[in-house]
Amino acid sequence: MLYGTPANREAFDEHYRDVHIPLARSLPGLRRYTISQNAAPIRGGELYYLVAELDWDDVQSLQQSLGSPAGQAAAEDVEKLMSIGGGTVHGMIFDVADA
Repeated sequence: MLYGTPANREAFDEHYRDVHIPLARSLPGLRRYTISQNAAPIRGGELYYLVAELDWDDVQSLQQSLGSPAGQAAAEDVEKLMSIGGGTVHGMIFDVADA
């Protein structure tokens, strides 16, 4: 998930840390959850306030997880997070391979 800079950083950070992270950590089959902040530009494009990467074994596991009650709760909380802190959120799904 790619989060744009929120209008209210303090409210965003507090909700993300205290509510959203615990919800996301409860997703079935989640293997790894990392967040990155303080992005430094290398080439053009939008800078993001926070980047969250969530890893599952495969796309099928991801889809099952997102369809679970925990997945629905996490998705609903993203909407709440945006209403609390403002800003934008973008999501994408991709396969990762060693190069």
